[in-house]
Amino acid sequence: AMVSDKLKEPVTLRKLALRGLPLPHAVIEGIEVGKAGDHLKAGKVAVTPDLLSMLSSTKVIRSIDIDGLLITQRALDKIPQWTKTDPKAPPAAFKVVVREIRLNDASLQLQKKKLGPFDAEVDIGDDGLPLRALLSARDGKLKASLLPADKGRLRLAVDARDWSLPLGPPMKFDELKVSGFATPTSLDLRQLESKLYQGKIGGTMEIDWQKGLRLKGQLAVDAVELRELVPLFSPSAKISGRLNAKPVFSGETAKPEQIAAAMRLETPFDIRNGVLQGIDLQRAATQLIKRESGGETRFDTLTGHFAMDRGTQRITNLKVTSGSLGAEGNVTIAPDKSLSGRVNAQVGSTLVVPLNISGTVDSPMALP
Repeated sequence: AMVSDKLKEPVTLRKLALRGLPLPHAVIEGIEVGKAGDHLKAGKVAVTPDLLSMLSSTKVIRSIDIDGLLITQRALDKIPQWTKTDPKAPPAAFKVVVREIRLNDASLQLQKKKLGPFDAEVDIGDDGLPLRALLSARDGKLKASLLPADKGRLRLAVDARDWSLPLGPPMKFDELKVSGFATPTSLDLRQLESKLYQGKIGGTMEIDWQKGLRLKGQLAVDAVELRELVPLFSPSAKISGRLNAKPVFSGETAKPEQIAAAMRLETPFDIRNGVLQGIDLQRAATQLIKRESGGETRFDTLTGHFAMDRGTQRITNLKVTSGSLGAEGNVTIAPDKSLSGRVNAQVGSTLVVPLNISGTVDSPMALP
């Protein structure tokens, strides 16, 4: 009843027991928060107190062991409300300090995606902040650690193999190594190394969420095959080839869920031995009175400069070479995925045809 009043949600438990061995502790089973546990569930929670501290104004909990924890998106959305303090509330009669939390078979249900199951151990200081944390996925594909560093920071290390991102586009990493520093309001990722889609991506990144969400970083992309990667970000875009690029990116927004729309990114790029689906530049240049769509353009090299600013994408200094075909120009992709631009296509040694690019990413068109 006390927790339900605090959270403003129905809270139920199936069983409560006190046990004496190996140390005196309380065991709570079948915890559910929300209607039918749609916010949070836990199979069993064991709470082991420091008995001597129960006589003082600071109550110390040696450890909390939680088995079968499931936290849903609804619970995550309400955590700021649940943890908000009431400035008008009377001072607490005592303080509670938790020294260690251990999670066994825990999961996060994030809308349509599930993160876990995983195990974790967290050591907590007197200020309520983590001193040390270890996390490992039960399938063995991911391990992460936070260990004491300097200046109030924790040293972060992540090692993953055959692992896919649980949030955003489900990029799959053959190998991923991350190292850096973490604070309660920021991440400073000094080293990112990954192998994926037959190539490599490395770089650095900084993330800060003290006021809204801010991120910035730079990457080096080396010979990554685009055939399976591009559809994860834009299902309608179809292009293959090995990409080399050096993107620099940044974004800042008051609401974290809006960070994708606030991103800025720019990079030179070089794609080798690929196919651009949806448009045949050579056929468009040789059929001078027909609006051309569909088909494909095979190329030896496709180079240029890509820039994205709040949803609008611009490709400048675009150059395509493929046997007897050469093309260069500029193309803009609006936030609604509509296309505009101009490409000069050269077929053979003499014929140069300017092409207006229009339509959409799903159905591009070229008209002389």
